Amino acid sequence: MGKASRILSSSQIIFLGFALVILLGSLALTLPVCSDSGEHTPFLDALFTATSAVCVTGLVVRDTALYWSPIGQAVILALIQIGGMGVVTVAVAFFTASGRRISLKQRSTMQEAISAHQMGGIVRLTGFIIRMTLVFELIGALCLFPAMAGKFGPVHGMLAALFTSVSAFCNAGFDLMGSFAPYSSLTHFVDDPSVNLTVCALIAIGGIGFMTWDDVRAHGLRIRRYRMQSKVILLTTALLIIIPAAYFFFFEFAGLPAKTRVLASLFQSVTPRTAGFNTVDLTAMSDTGQMVIIALMLIGGSPGSTAGGMKTTTFAVMLCTAFSVFGRREHSQFFGRRVAHETVRSACAILMLYLTLFLAGGMLISRAENLPLLTCLFESASAVGTVGLTLGITPQLGSLSRIVLIALMFIGRVGGLTLIFAATKQKPARSALLPLEKLTVG
Repeated sequence: MGKASRILSSSQIIFLGFALVILLGSLALTLPVCSDSGEHTPFLDALFTATSAVCVTGLVVRDTALYWSPIGQAVILALIQIGGMGVVTVAVAFFTASGRRISLKQRSTMQEAISAHQMGGIVRLTGFIIRMTLVFELIGALCLFPAMAGKFGPVHGMLAALFTSVSAFCNAGFDLMGSFAPYSSLTHFVDDPSVNLTVCALIAIGGIGFMTWDDVRAHGLRIRRYRMQSKVILLTTALLIIIPAAYFFFFEFAGLPAKTRVLASLFQSVTPRTAGFNTVDLTAMSDTGQMVIIALMLIGGSPGSTAGGMKTTTFAVMLCTAFSVFGRREHSQFFGRRVAHETVRSACAILMLYLTLFLAGGMLISRAENLPLLTCLFESASAVGTVGLTLGITPQLGSLSRIVLIALMFIGRVGGLTLIFAATKQKPARSALLPLEKLTVG
């Protein structure tokens, strides 16, 4: 972020920052020292893994615990941490720690990266984000340690607890549970309250967004003083946890014991936005249950968070706009505040972009692999939502399908609009309006 930051736009800096970290991570993972067998890893496999880690997705073509060496796992964990906090956030924190002055352009890029409403205090906010991230991850590791130590022993348990905590907080979905069974995720902890509740809490806290943290820090439980965005995020997040959990409890996991049924329902309603862990066999769920998870994966977390997806605020704005049309109201509104027309336009564009990527990716994979369309749509939703859940087809996919998923993961984490803005020049505003003519819709 030196001379180049004066030439490149903020969107281009974010795009190139993520791309550079993915490339460096890919090259590192190809080294023999990073694989447990001591052999070179094929570049496409390394690229897929690095993209999944930096884009905090969790889709893997090699089991993290069985294939990668401790050094390889450390590289993956570092990529998850950088991707979760954001490349720009980490860069600004590094510059601040080294005593370098943060330029106005760098502050502007940081503002865009974390979806802050103003540039003032952005460096202070960066320090707050770094500190709270480390605190939450450490607390999560301590809470997970007893259960992990009981399964792996104290040393391996400590490493597994730390890895799982960072992965959960960053909404990544990577795990070291392959020693039980390859790609088993957290299925061996389905009835363990400490693991389920801790991981759910880490996912939710990481996914509500850094600006919501700032409101909580500044105002505590006085929710009336929160920004409208924070109120919308908290309400939407709560509803997207409670309603799917109720569906899963009554219709998907009826055969489980009562306590396990509650934990499994809660966990599977939280993890699709956008962590990628699972405690039950997703292939055993009904088509309806899988479609519910697909919808949650596409919605994702909140702006300026460790999560991906089209974001809870986009979903809320589109839902509110629909009700405004149904009620013949001129403007969308939340909590007595009007939503800007530009926000509604952006939400429409994001929704259209994600639906297009989701459908195109799923159909392309289905055609290339000759697999059921729903299974492939599940995979593409997981990739573009940077979730990491799968119905078990990821390791068997061919090169074309893996490239499709890599592209979807990258777009899903960087952001569709950021990618488009990075690739196009801003056009000068028109001084005159074009003639208006009505168009019937619906």
